[in-house]
Amino acid sequence: MTLSGRLLIVDDHREMATVVSEALDDAGWQCVVETSGAAAVAALADGGFDLVITDLRMAHVDGLDVLAAARAVDPELPVIVMTAFGAIDTAIEAMRRGAWHYVTKPVRLEELRLHVERAIGERRLRRENRALVAAARGDLDALVGDSRTMRDLRALITRVAPSPSPVLVRGESGSGKELVARALHAAGPRHAGPFVAVNCTALPEALLESELFGHVRGAFTGAVIARAGLFVEATGGTLFLDEIGDMAPALQAKLLRVVQLGEVRPVGSDEGQAVDVRVVSATHRDLEARVGSGAFREDLYYRLNVIPIVVPPLRDRREDIPNLVERFFVQACTRNPHSPARRLAPELVAALTREPWPGNVRELENQLERMVVVATSARLGVDALDSVRRRPGAAVDDRVRTLREFEDDYIAEILARVGGNKTRAAELLGVDPSTLHRRIRREP
Repeated sequence: MTLSGRLLIVDDHREMATVVSEALDDAGWQCVVETSGAAAVAALADGGFDLVITDLRMAHVDGLDVLAAARAVDPELPVIVMTAFGAIDTAIEAMRRGAWHYVTKPVRLEELRLHVERAIGERRLRRENRALVAAARGDLDALVGDSRTMRDLRALITRVAPSPSPVLVRGESGSGKELVARALHAAGPRHAGPFVAVNCTALPEALLESELFGHVRGAFTGAVIARAGLFVEATGGTLFLDEIGDMAPALQAKLLRVVQLGEVRPVGSDEGQAVDVRVVSATHRDLEARVGSGAFREDLYYRLNVIPIVVPPLRDRREDIPNLVERFFVQACTRNPHSPARRLAPELVAALTREPWPGNVRELENQLERMVVVATSARLGVDALDSVRRRPGAAVDDRVRTLREFEDDYIAEILARVGGNKTRAAELLGVDPSTLHRRIRREP
């Protein structure tokens, strides 16, 4: 898969370096040219390159030195060496030291371009596979970002993961609170146990009570068999209660009992059952305000908020957006193999970095998915972002629209793109299917 990337071109013959650079620039790559091995080694120390193309024979600091510097910066950074036909032995030695490939001079530019595409594609595929595995197991690596806030977040998770104490994860919708919960579980002593998640807004109060605490046979109409409940299912592991701030007051009282006593009482039963569960809760609500208004129990708030963790909004860590864009683009292309999209223009990545992203990481992911789905060419430029901001043919409307109107239009657009498949639409929107059904059915 061809993607955008930043390349370092090294040759002490400027004309040769310029020819290679211009050819790869035309193919969509961002090229940096250095005309000495020493300058190349200095540039590598600053990082940020996806591939290096270097001549082997240069004065003072040669191509093997550049290769060594590249390997020291990143052992997976692909290096393609250029060599005269009579120096094949040196090229083979470079391969033995970790070069990705070599090409002979005079360089055939189309062949070199194909090598670049393959090298970067394979490297990014390896990185993406690791990221997907990490996300599946809730590893810290799934929390993408090298910003100071994300480094601090990962460090905090590492410190508190061994504790059995309840954790309250705060953050805006779409910021990645469940990823934090999964990382806590994976990094702690309960990692071999179950990780069970439930959205407290996805079910009506009566069903949520049964879902959490279980019920005995005959407890209510339709209870033809007993159900253990999620607290029992999560015993030995972690129970993640998403959107805890919206839980009904009656259920809050029952949840308090479980957190205090480590005992769950199924609906319709007079007997309690001991459970050993680490509770991780999450909310985008202002819980302190809800406590003040009486909508949330103060005693439960203090029980759940033993260890507070705040997930930063995407607008506060814009330097992480390019890495997130790369990940989401590859994932979207993998899910949509029919799409012609193969690479991202640097100006599109820059535009995405400037966007406000009120829906945070989830909105960014959905935007990349939409651009890939509707793509008509291999290279996605800024026009791809413009095409999904407003539906084609939509009239310009200067009036201030409500958030609900934007949400309804967005849901309708996603449903149209997936042929009305509500399950797929909910997946793209990052919500539970029941939440999507409820929003579709709501009164205008």
